[in-house]
Amino acid sequence: MDENAVISDYIAVVAKEDGVTIIGLTRGKDTRFHHTEKLDKGEAYIAQFTENTSAIKVRGKAIIYTKMGTIPIGE
Repeated sequence: MDENAVISDYIAVVAKEDGVTIIGLTRGKDTRFHHTEKLDKGEAYIAQFTENTSAIKVRGKAIIYTKMGTIPIGE
C-alpha cells in the first residue's frame, strides 16, 4: 500500500446529536491528543490523516463517512 495514499485520506463526521466529540491523535513514538472539536446535531467535520495525525476518535451519535463506506456510531 502506498503510505502517501493513507496519509492523505479524509473522513467526514456528521453529528446526529449535540455534543459529539472528535479527537485527533498524534503519530510517532508516543500517541497523544493534539486536537479536539465539538459538534452539534447536523454539523459536519472533515478531517485528514497527515504526518501528525494517525488516528481520529469520535464520541457520541454520529455517522463517519470514509472512502470505504459509512460507519454509524453511538446508536
